[in-house]
Amino acid sequence: MKIMIQVRPSDERGRIDAGWLQGRYSFSFGDYHDPAHMGVSDLRVINDDHVAAGAGFPTHGHRDMEIVTVVLDGEMAHEDSLGNGSTMRPGDVQVMSAGRGVQHSEFNASAEQASHSLQIWLFPGERGIEPRYDQAHFGDEQLHNRLQPVVSGDGHDGSLSICQDAVIYRCQLDAGAQVIHDVNAPRQFWVQLTRGSIEVAGTQLHAGDGARIEGEFKLVFDALSDADFLLFDLRDI
Repeated sequence: MKIMIQVRPSDERGRIDAGWLQGRYSFSFGDYHDPAHMGVSDLRVINDDHVAAGAGFPTHGHRDMEIVTVVLDGEMAHEDSLGNGSTMRPGDVQVMSAGRGVQHSEFNASAEQASHSLQIWLFPGERGIEPRYDQAHFGDEQLHNRLQPVVSGDGHDGSLSICQDAVIYRCQLDAGAQVIHDVNAPRQFWVQLTRGSIEVAGTQLHAGDGARIEGEFKLVFDALSDADFLLFDLRDI
């Protein structure tokens, strides 16, 4: 099978500037619509959000979506209609299965420092499920030079469970280091680089870049500098 890689350069992503929110959208979202970028497999949204100190998203609703938050810098406070409340910090990952309906809010918990996080949405494998919330911390030792699953359909290796056949890995790779991801059946992949530079499938990616990869059973990641990235392992649909 011929490998296909389609790069989504950082500067070509959708953009929002709401003053308190500076965001870049890998896929169509809100008022930004690009029919060429509507997601990959069950992955629908990757929003790269910088939220000003003390600002945030007021209470709003979701349903039938698996919503993942990965905090990169700063702090985000979460409250929802399920009675959950927490403050997320770098290394924290949050999962909310919206199911048949949930209300929540997210605010920058710092009065001084901006926050930086990725908001990720995936379509669920089943609609109308009981809403659910979970959160975990993945430290540097877990992410260092390895692909650590942080979200998965079965909760393996300490990952948070979602209602979908998908795995989200995070890796912090030292310059010159290499990690390999092998699969034994056709899958679709998305790579999102948050820091540094890597090479995968003969293609260089830099901070903010994303890439869709198909037709490959063995992905080899080489760090061109210290790097931090997410790998989405998705159904081949």
